[in-house]
Amino acid sequence: MTAAVAEVKTVADLAHQPEEYRIAVEKIVVSHAVNELHGARVFDEPAIALAPTPYAKWLTCRVAMEEYHHHVRFRALADEIGVAPERMEPTVKRPLSIFEFQLKTWPEFCVIKAVADYAEVLQVEDLLHCTFHPLRNLARVTMPEEKFHAKFGKDFCLELIAAGRGNEVQDALDRYLPITPAFFGASASKNNEMYRRLGLKQRSNDEMRSDFMARVTELVEGDFGLRLPVIH
Repeated sequence: MTAAVAEVKTVADLAHQPEEYRIAVEKIVVSHAVNELHGARVFDEPAIALAPTPYAKWLTCRVAMEEYHHHVRFRALADEIGVAPERMEPTVKRPLSIFEFQLKTWPEFCVIKAVADYAEVLQVEDLLHCTFHPLRNLARVTMPEEKFHAKFGKDFCLELIAAGRGNEVQDALDRYLPITPAFFGASASKNNEMYRRLGLKQRSNDEMRSDFMARVTELVEGDFGLRLPVIH
């Protein structure tokens, strides 16, 4: 096994690291670049038309803009470290399964933001102390926006519940939340083991999934006063 690598402070320094380390960095950066773009395309941009008021449309536009900007940032880092552009095509790197959900309503989008962006907050948290500083710095810039997106979803879900539309929020939760834990990847992930060994990530997929479920349970049952769907 390759020994854990010390702090890598610049893109130029990355070229001098072991191949395994460089491959691991590339995998993480490509995954974020691909999924940020795909999520913006299938959820955030279409949701602008679903937003019920000018204020909601304005905030949704901001969310979409920031999600696209996350892709731009990760894509720029991918270019800097020499990732071939074709590796970031959805036909080559398949987006996460959570993006296969067919968005049709405003309550669905609010739930997606409250839940899926909560999951993304945990993923970004895990990069805040990674040994590759350009990725660490990118996570620190991205984190406040991811937290805003999750709060956006929570606030609008609460608004819907207060308006007597809690059944629509519950229905969206029942259909979307059960597919969200897969966001964190397989339990016995060789990639995750490599990331942790090299200091790029801190927690196992199962540890992050467990943390997510604890937080989302408090969100659904505590903040929303709704029922947590059965998750197999």
